[in-house]
Amino acid sequence: MNENSPQIDANQRMKSYLGKIATGPRMSKDLTRAEAEDALAMVLNGEVSTGRAAVFLIAARMKLETVEENIGYWQALDKTTVKQEVKLEKLVQIAEAFDGFERAPVFTFYTIPLLAELGLPAYGHSALPLPPKFGITFEDLLVNHYGVAANQTFEQRKILIEQFGFGFLGTQQTHPKLDALKDLRVEIVKRPMLATMEKMLMPLVAKTNFLATNYFHPGYEEAMLAVAGLGRWEIAVVGNGMEGSILYGVHKTAKLFIHLKKVGVQEKKLDCGRELDAATAQQVQETFEALKKVSANRDTIAELGEQALQGKGGPAAPLMAWQAATLGYLFGRFPDVQKGYDTANQILTSSGVYDKLTNYLAGCK
Repeated sequence: MNENSPQIDANQRMKSYLGKIATGPRMSKDLTRAEAEDALAMVLNGEVSTGRAAVFLIAARMKLETVEENIGYWQALDKTTVKQEVKLEKLVQIAEAFDGFERAPVFTFYTIPLLAELGLPAYGHSALPLPPKFGITFEDLLVNHYGVAANQTFEQRKILIEQFGFGFLGTQQTHPKLDALKDLRVEIVKRPMLATMEKMLMPLVAKTNFLATNYFHPGYEEAMLAVAGLGRWEIAVVGNGMEGSILYGVHKTAKLFIHLKKVGVQEKKLDCGRELDAATAQQVQETFEALKKVSANRDTIAELGEQALQGKGGPAAPLMAWQAATLGYLFGRFPDVQKGYDTANQILTSSGVYDKLTNYLAGCK
């Protein structure tokens, strides 16, 4: 192999990047945006050994990423994302933590078809459970509870989203190179910087696009908002919801960062106690507190989510109505959260959304 071989070049470049970021807490240096993009691109494209790829992912997170580095990592992911246009005027992309949740039931999977019924077509972007939590995700429910094939094509999933106004996409469809890192992520155990930037991808492009996602550790929202400024979302909401979800403002007052395409970043605090009338807020909060004692497993979440969509009420219904109302308000569908909640709650008194979800799932098989 001569010294100009691309493989030697890639290994030498990665060696230099590791020399910067993997020299301890005092001596490590930051990568430039271009270096960060190049390094992760080499990992995604399999241009370096598995060992060096693992060391890089660990070192990048241990050093703590700068905003410039995170933008570079996102650029590498964005350039290797499979993208398709979708025949919808508007579309809400929901991206919760790709390693899922495990503490208490969250029902966003069932809120997504409810949003579509409210006039906001929506889809969930996720992956099959990843470390460190291996919790419940949209794709986990779709594949492991409802038996939908994980290897469906992007085109198949996209057509269903156009047909029903809602649906789900996994990284197996949207980002095979990222999905292929699953085993490596299991081996390195800890959450890599991929966990932040994978939520900021945009595989489906409608005429007008919205994003709802979550940050957990304060500080990471800065990089996510910087990326939102580079994307094509009309509005991107980054909030500290319940355990990596977009259930904002129930477990505590949520701090939301809202990137408006033509305005920039605005901050908002969201709390159901202030947005809803006293009786409704009490019902939502009491329901949430009771559900904290319920096991977060697929069967229970599916049972309660379906119950709500069937018009039978139950503990999932108030939380789903709250989720739908907050997103409807934040994305301009309703003048206030209370109006959105009342509308969503009215829809949940019938079984129409459940029938549509059933037909969607049948179309997936």
